[in-house]
Parts: sequence; C-alpha cells; structure tokens
Amino acid sequence: MFGKPRLVDPRLALPGRDTPVLPPGVVHDVFGTDVLATPGGSQVAYFALGCFWGEEKLFWQIPGVTNTAVGYMGGFTPNPTYQEVCSGRTGHAETVRVCFDPAQVGYDDLLTHFFEAHDPTQGMRQGNDVGTQYRSALFTVGSEQADAAAAARDRAQEAYASAGYGAITTEITPAAGGTGGGGADADGVTFYPAEAYHQQYLVKNPGGYCPIHATGVACRA
Repeated sequence: MFGKPRLVDPRLALPGRDTPVLPPGVVHDVFGTDVLATPGGSQVAYFALGCFWGEEKLFWQIPGVTNTAVGYMGGFTPNPTYQEVCSGRTGHAETVRVCFDPAQVGYDDLLTHFFEAHDPTQGMRQGNDVGTQYRSALFTVGSEQADAAAAARDRAQEAYASAGYGAITTEITPAAGGTGGGGADADGVTFYPAEAYHQQYLVKNPGGYCPIHATGVACRA
C-alpha cells in the first residue's frame, strides 16, 4: 500500500547552494544547442508529470518544440542535487523546461500532451514512483499561460471524471521570469537545472527506465 508523502516544512528543507549543479555550456543531445538557450521566436513553459527522463523525451519529439531541459521546481532548496530532491527534503518536483515556437505548436497543444501523458489524479506519485518530486504541476509564465492552464485542467477534470477517475491534483503555480506571453511573474518559483547526466537521459541511456504513465483518457478541447 502506498504512503502519502507530504511537502517538507520549509523550515526543515535542505539549505542547497548558491551555484547551479549544471555547469555552463552543456549542449543538448538532440537539438545541438545550449540546453538552457531559448531559441529566437520561442516561448518557454514548464511541466512536471513524474520522472523527468521520459517526460523530456515526450516533449522533444513534439513538432514545434525547439529546446528542452530537465530540472527541479516548486520547492524551497536553491540549486538542489538529484539526491537531495529524491530525499523529499527540498519540496521540488521533477520538471521539464520546454521551449516552443508558437507558430508551430501552441501552449494549449502542449497542455493536452501534458494531461494525456500521465495520471494527474494520483497526488504525490506516478505509478510506482512515489514521492513529492513526482507530483503533477504546471508552472506558468505570465497570465495567458495561467488562464490556459486552468482551463485545460477543467477540461481534463471532466474527461477524467467521465472515465471514472477522481479529482485532478495538478498544481498551477506562477514561474519566475522566462518568456511565455502575458508578462512574467518576478515572485514566481525558480527553475533549477538538473545535473548534466540527467539532460536527455534517454539519449545517453536508451535502455533507461522511465515509463510514461498515460491512462488513455483523451483531453482534447
């Protein structure tokens, strides 16, 4: 029987560090650019839907996506390591940073992929992956993304309820900075990039384990 992990009390969170755990200049194994670059004309979005290895691969395969990176978001510890996040003492969720060309793929389309690629009703887990780092979350850049995310969550809730699932637990939280339309939220949560070996992990390790927990529920508008 699965337990019910809870977010760490901020007073008990690990202290982290001042410098990123990802060194500068890491090149994307698929796109051939700096993994943290935002290509010209692209917008940025952040998605947390379980283990970030498989989720990143899902997004880089979508036409119109121009760059991806994995990292940690939504917690209290600055620049955490993977081991620290997995300890449950940082409060972060494993997150994919997605750059996309809105002329080729819209944020609404990415939201549909998000809600269809995992079970957003499971709380602090996805399948056998249990912990606060596996929770479902959308970190929105600007008011337009926030409104779109809320509307997509409402549509998905109808679809999941019709299929016999419970309440969607997906968090919607403003992200700091970035480019997403409608302005950025300076007080939003920060994306901390993960270590280099996690970036495009399933290219480096094609036999790596990281299932997509799709349910088969369709969430198209």
